[in-house]
Amino acid sequence: MTRTPTLQRIAFALTASAALVTALGGCVPLVVGAGAVGAGMVATDRRSSGAQLDDTTIEVRGAARIRDIANDNMNVTVISYNRQVLLVGTVGSEADRKRAEDVVAKVDNVRKVFNEVAVGQGSNITDRSNDTFITSKVKASLLDQNDIFGNTFKVTTERGIVYLMGIATAQEADRATEITRGVDGVRKVVRLVEVVSPEYIKAATSGGTATPSSSSSPASSSSSRVPLPPMEPLPPAGSSAPAAPGSAPPADGGAYTSPVR
Repeated sequence: MTRTPTLQRIAFALTASAALVTALGGCVPLVVGAGAVGAGMVATDRRSSGAQLDDTTIEVRGAARIRDIANDNMNVTVISYNRQVLLVGTVGSEADRKRAEDVVAKVDNVRKVFNEVAVGQGSNITDRSNDTFITSKVKASLLDQNDIFGNTFKVTTERGIVYLMGIATAQEADRATEITRGVDGVRKVVRLVEVVSPEYIKAATSGGTATPSSSSSPASSSSSRVPLPPMEPLPPAGSSAPAAPGSAPPADGGAYTSPVR
C-alpha cells in the first residue's frame, strides 16, 4: 500500500486550518457536519456516490430540523456517514437531548442515530479550537500511515473525545483506534465503524458488485438505490473476535468506547 500523496495531505491541512479559523470566530449554535463531497473524494471514498449525496442532504436537513427546536442552550453538531448520523454537542436538558435525536431520526434515509449529545454547559472557544486541532492531528496521523487508508475514516472531536466513523475491516478499525489513541490531547476514542470483510471492500472499490457474507441492512429509501454494507458492529476494545453476523447491537446503541492508554 502506498503512502497518501503529499498534495492530498496538504488539502486536508488546509481544510483543518479553515475550520480552525471558523471556530475562533465565535460561538456557532448549530453546526452541519463536513458533508461536502469533492470529485477526488468520490473516487476514493468507500461509500457509494449516492450515499455521499444522501449524507450531505441528511446533514443539511438534520440541521434545519434542530434549528426549528433550538434554544439558547442547544449547541448540536450533525454528522452523517453512510446514512448513519452522529450527534455531538451540548443541550440544557435531557428532554432537549431526546428531542434532537427524534427530529433527526425522522429525516429521510437516516438509518440510525448515535446520540452523543451531553447535557450541560456549552463548550467555549478554547474547547472548540482544541478539538479542531486534535481532529487535524488525528487526520494527519492516519494519513501518515502506509498500512491503512487514512481517508477511510471520518474524524470528529468533541471535548477531547474522538469519534471515528467509516466502513472498514476489523483490522483497519483496530489500527485506526491505536493510532488515534496515541495522539496528544485525545481523552477517549469512540468507534462507530461498519465492519465489513476484505472481500467486500475489494469489490466495492474495484467497481464490482459487493456481496457481503452477513445479512445486509434493509434497503435505503433513497432514490439512488445503492446497496448498503452489512451492519456488523465492531466489538469492544479488548475483545478477541468480531461480533457474529446479525448479532444485536450493544446496549449503548453501538458507541463502542475505547479508553486511552
